[in-house]
Amino acid sequence: MKQDILNLENKKIGNIELNDAIYGVEVRADILQRVVTWQLAKAQSGNHQTKGRSDVALTAAKPFKQKGSGNARQGSRKGAQFRKGGVVFGPVVRDHSFDLTKKFRQLGLKTALSAKAKEGKLIVIDEAKLSAPKTKDLKNKLTACGLTDCLFIDGKEVDVNFALASRNIEGIDILPTIGANVYDILRRDTLVLTKDAVSCLEERLNG
Repeated sequence: MKQDILNLENKKIGNIELNDAIYGVEVRADILQRVVTWQLAKAQSGNHQTKGRSDVALTAAKPFKQKGSGNARQGSRKGAQFRKGGVVFGPVVRDHSFDLTKKFRQLGLKTALSAKAKEGKLIVIDEAKLSAPKTKDLKNKLTACGLTDCLFIDGKEVDVNFALASRNIEGIDILPTIGANVYDILRRDTLVLTKDAVSCLEERLNG
């Protein structure tokens, strides 16, 4: 498919041919859901923990004799029914991540790119570079382009001035090609690719 190439002044300066095998695949919500779930599960720290009855620092001695007190029988003060006792079935340190094949992850990224292209929310620009890290200048350029909630994906490296200028603008993210992922693409309204990003993504997804 053909796509116009714009600059940061919102002027057309040419066009580019996008690979249909990457930007024209069938959009399936189940694939996107599985990849996003995999990403979020992998990002969970899993270090939440409570103390069970084997962890609390209390005596294991029987608190009172078995019979004659009129109370329910108890084996120790470590039970959950006692103050400072152990928690029953509390969270423990664990790994929330699960496996997802490389082929499926690549399909998920292709699907996310295709979804943006199908919605008309995919923009290709010549480059994402600034001569100076001026947030005000970048914000004016983005306003002229009508971009308020978008993800920029650049080539192998991100321009330092552009990254510094954009980090104080709400709703604007920028990533190198290696960091392109389904979750960040879907969480922003518009996806903006540089020409370098298009070639790098094709190399990454066809490799």
